[in-house]
Amino acid sequence: MTQSPQSAQHIVVVDDHHDIRALVGQYLEKHGYRVSLAKNGPSLRAVLAKGMPDLVVLDIMMPGEDGLTLCRDIRAAGALPVIFLTAVAEDTDRIIGLEVGADDYLVKPFNPRELLARIRSVLRRTQAGLAAPAPLSEAGVLCFGPWTLDLKRREMTGSDGVSVPLSTAEFRLLKVFLDHPGHVLSRDQLLDLTVGRRADPLDRSIDNQVSRLRRKLADDPRKAAMILTHRGGGYSLCADVRSP
Repeated sequence: MTQSPQSAQHIVVVDDHHDIRALVGQYLEKHGYRVSLAKNGPSLRAVLAKGMPDLVVLDIMMPGEDGLTLCRDIRAAGALPVIFLTAVAEDTDRIIGLEVGADDYLVKPFNPRELLARIRSVLRRTQAGLAAPAPLSEAGVLCFGPWTLDLKRREMTGSDGVSVPLSTAEFRLLKVFLDHPGHVLSRDQLLDLTVGRRADPLDRSIDNQVSRLRRKLADDPRKAAMILTHRGGGYSLCADVRSP
């Protein structure tokens, strides 16, 4: 496959089907990206060993190590953006994919133009996040209610000093709430700010993530909740956000 100039953004396409990865690779090269192809986990690791790409397009259903396992490994090593390709359209599988750290997903069969749009959206969001941190986030730590969030370690700690683990999806959602305290955010807005896409009419992934985050924040239904639900499908953070 002919490579684009080294200055172009580098995309790795991982799929065990030769025809799919070749077609996607050719389409992305046509639109100015530098592309590497990998058929499985070892092939992907060989590409990553040569240098960090800008984004990975990763098939979920592969023999040996599947895409979920590979995404967990990628997330453990850094913040490399990942877009899942999946033949599974069930909500549960999509939610799991986002929870292990994927930035977006696309269900097969898909239009290459839609994949290109998703890639551009994720890259824009990633680059914007690196270029323009929120003023309160510059110190790397945010405090809200009895909680402290270390943005670099992605670690939430209570007033008792005990750490509460957050999945990648929960961290992203909490960070969005902390960046917009007191603002009512719709499901569409939350999805756009966390994974860069609009909600499908039946997409309940944000509601599920909010429920899990509430449990970790120890929201007591008998008391005033920290994350409020608003009629019409919106949520807001009811807490002052401050730097230490």
